[in-house]
Amino acid sequence: MTRPSRPPAVADRRLRTAAQALARHWGALAALALFLIAGLAILDDYGVTVDEPEQRQSAQANLDYLASGDLDGFLNALFSPHDKFYGATFDALSLLAERAFGVNAVRASYLSRHLIIHLFFLGGGLFVYLLARRLFPNTLLALLAMLIFLLHPRIYAHAFFNSKDIPFLAMFAVTLFLTHRAFKRDTLLAFALLGVGVGALTHLRIMGALLFAAVPALRALDFAAASEREERKRVLLAAGAFTLTGALTVYALLPYLWSDPARRAVEWWTTLSAHPTVLMELFRGATYASAEVPAEYLPAWFAVTSPPFALSLGMIGAAALLVAGVKSRGAAVRNTRLRFGALLIGCLAAPVLAVILLNSNVYNGWRQAYFLWAPFSIAAAFGLHWLLSSFGRARPRAAVYGAAGAGLAATLLSMALIHPNQNVFFNALVDRTTPERLRTQYELDYWGHSIRQAWERILAERPTSIVAANSADLSRLAKENANILPDEARKRASRAPTLDAFTFRLRPSEPSGLVKSRLTIYNNTLLAIERKSDLQALYERVANQEPARRSVFDVHVLNETAAYLKEPCEQADTQALFFLDAAPLPSNPAPNEPERPELNRIRFAFHENGAVFDGKCLTFAPLPGYPIAAVRTGQLTADDSASWSVEFWLDAEPWRTAYRAAVSAEPAARSRFDIYATDRALTYLKETCEQSEAQTPFFLHVFPIRADDLPEARRSIGFDNLDFDFFPNGATFDGKCVASVPLPDYPVESIRTGQFVRGEGEIWSTEFDLNAPG
Repeated sequence: MTRPSRPPAVADRRLRTAAQALARHWGALAALALFLIAGLAILDDYGVTVDEPEQRQSAQANLDYLASGDLDGFLNALFSPHDKFYGATFDALSLLAERAFGVNAVRASYLSRHLIIHLFFLGGGLFVYLLARRLFPNTLLALLAMLIFLLHPRIYAHAFFNSKDIPFLAMFAVTLFLTHRAFKRDTLLAFALLGVGVGALTHLRIMGALLFAAVPALRALDFAAASEREERKRVLLAAGAFTLTGALTVYALLPYLWSDPARRAVEWWTTLSAHPTVLMELFRGATYASAEVPAEYLPAWFAVTSPPFALSLGMIGAAALLVAGVKSRGAAVRNTRLRFGALLIGCLAAPVLAVILLNSNVYNGWRQAYFLWAPFSIAAAFGLHWLLSSFGRARPRAAVYGAAGAGLAATLLSMALIHPNQNVFFNALVDRTTPERLRTQYELDYWGHSIRQAWERILAERPTSIVAANSADLSRLAKENANILPDEARKRASRAPTLDAFTFRLRPSEPSGLVKSRLTIYNNTLLAIERKSDLQALYERVANQEPARRSVFDVHVLNETAAYLKEPCEQADTQALFFLDAAPLPSNPAPNEPERPELNRIRFAFHENGAVFDGKCLTFAPLPGYPIAAVRTGQLTADDSASWSVEFWLDAEPWRTAYRAAVSAEPAARSRFDIYATDRALTYLKETCEQSEAQTPFFLHVFPIRADDLPEARRSIGFDNLDFDFFPNGATFDGKCVASVPLPDYPVESIRTGQFVRGEGEIWSTEFDLNAPG
């Protein structure tokens, strides 16, 4: 039996209804169309960034795991062990889209990926508009909220190449919309759909758990306010549907959880809520470990890199919501627009407070917190609404709209002036005029997007020849950014380590003779282009002097540079990564107050800084800017162990001082090393020592007078374990080996120390009482 066709009148009525709905939102649709056209026009201006190859690799590993079920193969295929905890759905969908459309070339693959990221970002803007339209019966205000969301310079650039933080930002906007919709409709289906959205959000980044906690908390308020049993039952069922669909969505989108969900969910949560990777972050001219940044790190980065107009409007909105919440506490508890505003304030404040209180790792400015821009854009809409409501007459209201338009236009102009480097936008809250000051205060292009521009510059300067270049800070990005160039340019891009090659150096140090050109922004160097031909002059300097140490490569130290020379050399000599550990001088080298130097390991590939010419291999590494006491350097094998290494001391005077102080007193113990003790430090001395003795690790067990002085984890064993290596705590000079290590601040009763071979046991040991004051 054929199904009767729908009457023409019904179909026409539905079409008219749809057309009317679209007509109401024509401004937003037109704006999105213009953004899409602009995005397509500039799509090819953005480079490949540091995480993109890793994200693609993770997506491929997840797809292969879905096809094969081979967990070991999945884990081995990941770029990093932590990647198993990151949701790869967005990147996997990008890969599947590439395959569906027959995209095979590397350039086309990256461009299609950038387009998909940008489309997702524009989708986030659409949901900001829809949410603002639900909150305020004002289409123009909702349009302005969407434009504030889309016209953030840093986020806009990332919306082409960042498949981690931009999908999370866009999905955060979607879930905020779904949250408002669910609480307004108050149906089981709406909350189940919200659970799917929040689950998808959480699988992308663990911070999605914020809404996983907020939605049941708001439901609890509704439960407390419900007066009838049926109403309470509906609230509980909706909360249950949300929790169930949310948990199932996270489980479905994280394949690593499938075989052992309970244990691996705990592992997933503990790993990502306190990420173990620690990076060094430049902030206000000082360098901090990523888990030890100051409390103001995120708020300050947010403040100095956001458009001033939007920043002001969002702060006005947040303040208005807080004041209204204090004045109308009942309305802030009930299911009202004000309560949703309170949720927005929580979404802004809770992540920042969590980072501060938990000392969480945060990297690269505030890119991991870009999702804050979604609730902040809605808070800006509240601010605009408050300003409009404060003026009853037409002219002041028109002035508010005019100021909003001018603010957005100024932001758009700023973006155009620094295109395509909007990812390095700073506002006038920082010094952008003093040459080379900004780059000493904050990280600039930490993801290497500008490497593509460097390729384009040197290829344009040499329009017919093959050009060799590489990147010194993020080595694989030279290849990836060459691959995204148009065909003609890509054919002329090489990475051979020849003498006429160029090096692209992000985070450049002070100007050197190798710098031939610079990419700049705000009068600050974004990337330095160095010419390797100047290595010929470096060779002439090192060839006629005695090296600091001889090994597979002879290692020379010239001012602030370590130079490595091998002649003759084979191609194989240039393949392994080099490493350089630079130990700074103790800030107080007095023998009774030694400080353990901290190592700063530098890794680099030969092709980054080196060249092969006339049968010689020569490369170099800039030394850190602080005074250096000692250097350990060599090359690494595939398993990260040293294939060869040498150690040498540039300044042994602190240990000479320790030696002179030690031999004037009686040692506390005599053994393979004589050990001299004060209440602050131990000095180990051997008058005639072999190199092997300085390369063997020491163990140091400190027994306190009061057990309570020990760290809690050590109290069960009764001593503090302060094992150390000779390098960088000591020096060899005049045939002697001298090392100084600090003792804990608490009173010490006795010491047990010696040397050992890892996995085999002690070589020698001794024990003695320290007679520390009680």
